[in-house]
Amino acid sequence: MSAGFVLRVLTPADPADWPLWRDARLAALADAPYAFRVRRANWSAGGEEEWRARFARPDAVHVVAVAADGRPVGLAGGLPGRDGRGRDGGGGSVSELRSVWVGPRARGRGVGDGLLAAVEAWARRRGSASLRLAVLPGNAAAVALYRRHGFVDAGGGEEEDGAAERVMVKRLTA
Repeated sequence: MSAGFVLRVLTPADPADWPLWRDARLAALADAPYAFRVRRANWSAGGEEEWRARFARPDAVHVVAVAADGRPVGLAGGLPGRDGRGRDGGGGSVSELRSVWVGPRARGRGVGDGLLAAVEAWARRRGSASLRLAVLPGNAAAVALYRRHGFVDAGGGEEEDGAAERVMVKRLTA
């Protein structure tokens, strides 16, 4: 990780972690609304109880890059596969990389690399055979980051405003 930034893997057990996660998520939605299906308006309402509930999912991982001044400058998450069984078409477990964001002052400084590595390490620990993600159309910087980390196009994807998301996958096991 670049000097001036540290990665923190957040846990629901630490009472200081959910506000940092909330602040990072809101900063991401404000800075890069084009990169997320969910809009800031969907997250801005709701008090502490709602934010804690969103953060407390026990089978997820939340990683935040924090600058020396304590402000979040990056975010990434991991979840079990969306099919509800955590299985991909080949019968192995799949994890999803979600909500990746690097703030403007941290771009090009290795923050995205560190965030992806942390979520990949979590997926490997849980025994996942692959890590999957979806990128909204037009997010070339994200696609370049994912390709650098070994992700390849997987085809398919859900429609977003008439354009299909680009689904990418990285095999974690031989």
